Amino acid sequence: MLAVAGAGVAEAEPDVQQDDVVLRQGTNMSAALSPDGRWIAVDLVTGIWVLPAGGGRARRLTNDLQDATLPNWSPDGRRIAFQSYRDGNFHLYVIDVTGGTPRKLTSGKFDHREPAFSPDGTKIAFSSDRGGSYGIHLLDIASGAIGTVASTADEEASPRWSADGRKIVFTVNDTAIDVVTLATGARERLVTATGTDRFYGPAFGPGGRPSYLRLRGADADLMLGDRQLTQGEDVFGFAANWSGAEVLYTADGHLRRREESGAVKDVPFEARVSTAARDYRRRVRDLDSAAPKPVRGIASPVVSKDGKRIAFRALNAIYVVAAGGGRPQKLIGDGFFNSDPDFHPDGTKLLYTSDRLGTADLWLRDLGTGQDTVLTQLPGAQVAPRWSPDGGRVAYADQDGATWIYDVAADQAQQVTPPLFMPGRPTWSPDGSVLALAAVKPFSRRYREGTSQILTVDLETQELRYAEPMPFRSLATRGDDGPLWSPDGRYLAFTVESVAWIAPVDGTGRLIGAPRQVTHDVTDSLAWQGNDTLVYLSKGQLKAQKITGGEPRPIRLDFTWARPRPPRPTVIHVGAAWDGVARTLQRDVDIVVDGGRIADVRPHRDAPGTVDAHDLTAMPGLVDIHNHWHLRGRQWGDRQGRLWLSYGITTTRSPGDPAYQMLETREALESGNRVGPRYFGTGEAVDGSRIYYNFMRPTLSPEQLDLELSRAVELEYDLIKTYVRLPVAAQQAVVRAAHRAGLPLSSHYLYPAANIGMDAMEHTGATNRLGYSHTVSRTGRSYQDAVALFTRSGMSITPTLFNSKALYADDKSLVTDERTEVLFPPWEYALLKATAEAAGRPENAYVRRVLAGNVDMVLRIHRAGGFVVTGTDSPLDNVAVATHQNLRAMVAFGFTPYEALTTATRNPARWLGLEDRIGVLKRGAYADLSLVSGNPLQDVKAAANVRSVLAGGVLRTVGELLAPYRNQPEQRAVTKVAPAARSAAKQHWWHVPEWSEHVCCAG
Repeated sequence: MLAVAGAGVAEAEPDVQQDDVVLRQGTNMSAALSPDGRWIAVDLVTGIWVLPAGGGRARRLTNDLQDATLPNWSPDGRRIAFQSYRDGNFHLYVIDVTGGTPRKLTSGKFDHREPAFSPDGTKIAFSSDRGGSYGIHLLDIASGAIGTVASTADEEASPRWSADGRKIVFTVNDTAIDVVTLATGARERLVTATGTDRFYGPAFGPGGRPSYLRLRGADADLMLGDRQLTQGEDVFGFAANWSGAEVLYTADGHLRRREESGAVKDVPFEARVSTAARDYRRRVRDLDSAAPKPVRGIASPVVSKDGKRIAFRALNAIYVVAAGGGRPQKLIGDGFFNSDPDFHPDGTKLLYTSDRLGTADLWLRDLGTGQDTVLTQLPGAQVAPRWSPDGGRVAYADQDGATWIYDVAADQAQQVTPPLFMPGRPTWSPDGSVLALAAVKPFSRRYREGTSQILTVDLETQELRYAEPMPFRSLATRGDDGPLWSPDGRYLAFTVESVAWIAPVDGTGRLIGAPRQVTHDVTDSLAWQGNDTLVYLSKGQLKAQKITGGEPRPIRLDFTWARPRPPRPTVIHVGAAWDGVARTLQRDVDIVVDGGRIADVRPHRDAPGTVDAHDLTAMPGLVDIHNHWHLRGRQWGDRQGRLWLSYGITTTRSPGDPAYQMLETREALESGNRVGPRYFGTGEAVDGSRIYYNFMRPTLSPEQLDLELSRAVELEYDLIKTYVRLPVAAQQAVVRAAHRAGLPLSSHYLYPAANIGMDAMEHTGATNRLGYSHTVSRTGRSYQDAVALFTRSGMSITPTLFNSKALYADDKSLVTDERTEVLFPPWEYALLKATAEAAGRPENAYVRRVLAGNVDMVLRIHRAGGFVVTGTDSPLDNVAVATHQNLRAMVAFGFTPYEALTTATRNPARWLGLEDRIGVLKRGAYADLSLVSGNPLQDVKAAANVRSVLAGGVLRTVGELLAPYRNQPEQRAVTKVAPAARSAAKQHWWHVPEWSEHVCCAG
């Protein structure tokens, strides 16, 4: 058990060894000039600093835990207002310029951002989502009263006052700039975007004209009215400071002054910050033992209506076991992806999803005869099914996240919800008139995070209704954590804050009483056993808990898995080999494989049984260190593992997946029951009170952190991921606890993560609670602060170069490759083709410039001795294909092929604690390698020319990997489709398909 409660979340700076880093530039920093023009306040690495207006050493006012940004001076120059994420929501604070303890001005569960003092110092204008979307509000400092300036369905933000205090200017949806006259409430549109322009940082400039940043493609320019003041500068998106005709703003990593004449002068500064040493004993999971181990990857358990049997997915098969425990019986295990079983109400049949006909269809197993029958044959996927109480209908989700109902007798399907972003598995009311499922409801369009709520679909009235399980609280995940209707209809069960609750409901699913906690140990994957008992998973063990109380009853399973025997010794004769270390190829060598490892790499000699690959080059299997197998795992099915291997990727790491889906896949792969690469992963990322993805855990207390981390240790996670809304103090507690357990961590943040011991940052600058990044600008550029902090701290960075799609304008060979055509699900392949075709359009030319900036950032980190590892965020980017596209982008913009390949071989091996075991061809290493055509050290594209691949010594040709899907009959749409129900119409902006968001965690 990991202890993080109590002293774990401390209001103190990290008590670890530290090392100073001098910052002389700031990426996406904002600046505010004092009213007397003598001082500048800046926000560097989420701290508020003050320095002389002429430049010099900056003095820090706030600490790491304050997580402070966007300073704004009071008119008398004695105080600075700022926004802070200290307590898990954005709130407004003020601090004396001389220092001291900041004073909190706002509170509550809504976010309050972007403060601006009124010219008379009595009020602060700010933006907040307190009205259902972002609006502009006024805080009376003396009384604390809040009034509204502008609050509509639009997203109004970034307010600034006129010099006389009569007007406030602000952005609208980042596509317009409006001004409100406070005395009359009159509102006027000042600037309207053309094309794809975006506007940030409005202010009043000379003559009352609006000053703002205009982002046009990869150009970020300071504007004054319709006049462009800058050319070729990377201007940051914050309000400029005007003194007559002179302006102070931030650009290119600098504090910059521009005079009316056009003369430009940078204000030099120096700020010192610390980085923490990461000194802990790294635990690496046992990857070799052949001893039997208990099966803990039990995915999506369900209980039969009579309460006597439990069905679940494990080891790439579907099993059934007596409800009291015992030895599970394998029902379905044909190597395809069979998942999400559900018992027919009469107990004679089992519903499940299988991709044995190419894509995920609904299937029926007759439990008496053992016969399997396909129910649906539709062009898309049918996943996460659930029987209606009368057994006549099935509710399921498609590949876009829309919920459908399939009528078995009529062989007809009807859509009943719009596409939803990663919804949960549906549940039926006892009379079959209402569906309930987990669905996200964001707080605003500006920042997509919200809560996972209970969405009910009234099939008679066609009404959709959202409801929070508890005020401002979120369902644990949108997977198997509910809501789940009790058979008698009295309750909905769900997991919140890692424990199970039940809430009384009426026949429509409306909550009619306060929820009641049922479990106290860490709880996942709920199922009802009758009307009085919940069956659930806790740390890999099934348990049953009476809803009336008492101790939970373990359901013990006599169930183990073991690694298969290694293949027979093999000698592979290759024309050339790259060992992952040398900068040149070895010629005409034999690679001797024995026991799943490389026994020798030697000059070629004739030997019986040798595999002849004399015209190929052997190279280490690639590692993609950032992907999410189960973000759309049900839809990809068995194709995914085969696709990774076919492109020579023999190891993957997920920084976020549903815990038991991850564990089931890991055990299936390691037991040899599923085809695919090595798989290292974690469960749901630990997040704060607001979430977006279905596999982020909203975590609200130290006690819940204890539960989350105890699960991680018991299930042997390979890492911990913290996500974007977790406050710094909680993140610090997770780091300390995880390191005590030997687990590395990653997040989306560089600082103060580097000062609390975080091991890694994902992406160059993706999803961030600020809405922008402090590591990369809006045009894709990074500056000295980010590069120095990565280099000095030793934190790894995973670029996830989404913009590498720009290279499809020149080369679509990965798109047209047979591996891609055969192993991508049809809808995913259609999206990839559309992306590739669009890459060459003139309006997308700027993407290449942003990509160049992203690569420049990681190249500078790499050549300064930093730690760069290749990952893609697949399937938000394209599985396996994007790994090679990332490597090609690196080379296109400055990396040598050798340098790029090390980020996908030796470097990730070191991150995983597997140095000299993967990512290299040497004696004693795992036999994970690919045989490619060409020389990858001369042409990185050769790394994708895979002909055969070995993973753990098992040799497979590309043809063998493609065979199950290459020879599939073309699927026919034979199931009838009824017109969509009225409830399926898009009703809210967040009703979007699963694939529509391309920035993750992902994770």
